[in-house]
Amino acid sequence: MDERTATTNDTRPSGWRGSRELWLDAAKDAFLQSGLEAVKIQPLAAQLQLSRTSFYWFFRDRNTLLDALLEDWETKNTGAFVSACEAYADTITEAVLNLLSVFHEEAVFEPQMDFAIRGWAHQSEDVMGRVNIADERRLDAIRAMFERFGYEGDEADVRARTVYLAQIGYISMQVNETQATRMARVPAYVKTYSGYAPTEREMARFHSRHGYVSSMKRVSL
Repeated sequence: MDERTATTNDTRPSGWRGSRELWLDAAKDAFLQSGLEAVKIQPLAAQLQLSRTSFYWFFRDRNTLLDALLEDWETKNTGAFVSACEAYADTITEAVLNLLSVFHEEAVFEPQMDFAIRGWAHQSEDVMGRVNIADERRLDAIRAMFERFGYEGDEADVRARTVYLAQIGYISMQVNETQATRMARVPAYVKTYSGYAPTEREMARFHSRHGYVSSMKRVSL
């Protein structure tokens, strides 16, 4: 009876070992919730209700899994910066809003992962090296964005650093703001970063993109 019930409830195919993505997602969750020491093969196997040997179908060892975590972070978070900076924009203010959107969309950019990776970097020179490379790649993308709109040399570099260091500071300090507070500050940030204020139309598109309706509009509705 027990065997029949277990078989009926288990819809997984016989010999199922999971998938690379399943193991990687479990490792990421463990890393974010409990830190690097929680990313170990046996606890992950127990959590996934898979055998320890299943792990080795997808990763050579724990170090390979940790490297996959870093690659996933680089692809997703750094890739988000590059894509945002290269996105179409008519004006520099629209371009800056494209970039700021990265920090309003956790499905695109994971601030918690960025924070955790930087903590890991303090324990590993190799990881610190990869973080430094990622930072430079992001800065290069932002600098190129400003250069595309006519900012040159030191000005493009300083503006890029102003944007990036301010936003990374938010992550490092784990600042927690309401959406209304964040949205209220966006126009001033755009003006500080670019030297120009965004238009009402640009802000309306930004708000719509993030599903935000201001309290004034709610009242008028």
